[in-house]
Amino acid sequence: MSEAFIQESTENSSRQEEVTLRPPAFHDFHGQEKVTERLMLMVEAAKGRSDVLEHILLSGPPGLGKTTLANIIASAVGTTLHTTSGPQIEKAGDLAGVLTNLQRGDLLFIDEIHRLHPAIEEYLYPAMEDFRLDIIIDSGPSARSIQLQLPKFTLVGATTRSGMLTSPLRSRFGLINRLDYYTESQLTQIILRSAEILGLQVESLGAQVIASRARGTPRIANNLLRWVRDFAQVKAGGIISQEVANSALEMIEIDQDGLDEMDKRILEAMIHKFNGGPVGLSSLAVAIGEDASTIEEVHEPFLIMKGFLKRTPRGRVALPDAYRKIGITPPSGIQEQSNLL
Repeated sequence: MSEAFIQESTENSSRQEEVTLRPPAFHDFHGQEKVTERLMLMVEAAKGRSDVLEHILLSGPPGLGKTTLANIIASAVGTTLHTTSGPQIEKAGDLAGVLTNLQRGDLLFIDEIHRLHPAIEEYLYPAMEDFRLDIIIDSGPSARSIQLQLPKFTLVGATTRSGMLTSPLRSRFGLINRLDYYTESQLTQIILRSAEILGLQVESLGAQVIASRARGTPRIANNLLRWVRDFAQVKAGGIISQEVANSALEMIEIDQDGLDEMDKRILEAMIHKFNGGPVGLSSLAVAIGEDASTIEEVHEPFLIMKGFLKRTPRGRVALPDAYRKIGITPPSGIQEQSNLL
C-alpha cells in the first residue's frame, strides 16, 4: 500500500499554512457551539472511563470544519488520526490495510464517507460494531473466509450529503452531528484569528467586510482573507481596512451579499430567459454554460439560504429578492405564485 493512501495529520507539510490556520483545540474553535459541547462531553467521558470514543458522524456543507474537528478530537483524546476518503477505498484489501494499521484508541477519519462502494460498506459494518474484519480470499470452490480481530478504534465519518448514507451505516454511529453555516460575527472572529497567525494588520471593520461575503463558510473566509492580503500588500501598504477589503472583493466580483459572477448569472438567466421559473436544472445549466452538479452543489444552497430562489416539484423559481438583486421590480403577485408552487 502506498504511503499516500493513509496520511497522518502531522505529515502534510505541503499544506502547512492551511494546517496552521486550523484551530488546534476546542477552545480555539469558533462557532458550532452545540456540536463542540457534545464532542467535548464525549471526550471527557471516554477519558474518564479509559475507554475508546464511540463512532462519530459529521455532516454538513463543505468548508465548515469537519476535518478540523476530527483533528481536534484526536488531539483532545491524545491519539493518532489516520485520514482517508471514501473514493480512495476501492476494494476490500484497501480497507483491510487501513484497519490493520490502527492501534487501540486511534481515530480513522473517512472523508466523503457517502461515496464508499456498497461492497466496502458491508465489510465496514462488523469492523465498526464488533471490531473484526471478515475477508474472503480466492473465489469459486477454493474461496475461504478469514476473520481478523481489530483493536478498538473510533471511526469519524464526514459527509456533505448525509441523505446518501445508507441506514445501516448511519445507525452504527454513536453520535451524529450536523454542522450549520456560520454567522457573520463568528466568521469575523475566525478571520481576526487567522490574520493574527498570518501576521496581518486587519481592522475590525475590514474583517467584517470579508466575513459578510464569505457565504457563512470559514474556508471561504480564509481564502478571501488571503486574496485581500495580496491586494493590500500591493495597493494599500499591507493594511486591511474596510475600504481596502471592499475594493479587493469588488475586484474579484464578490458583492456585498457574497454573490459571485456565476451566482448573478444564474439569477439573470432565471429571470430574463425563463421569466422567473419554474425551470429545470438541466435547462438552467445549458443556459449559463455551467455543469448541473456545480449549480446544484455549489451555488444553489447559498442562493436558497439567502432567499433568492427556491426548489419546487416543477423546478427552480426566482423569489422577489432575486429580481431586486439584479435591479428589477418584482412582478405583482410573484410572492403569492411562488408560495403555491
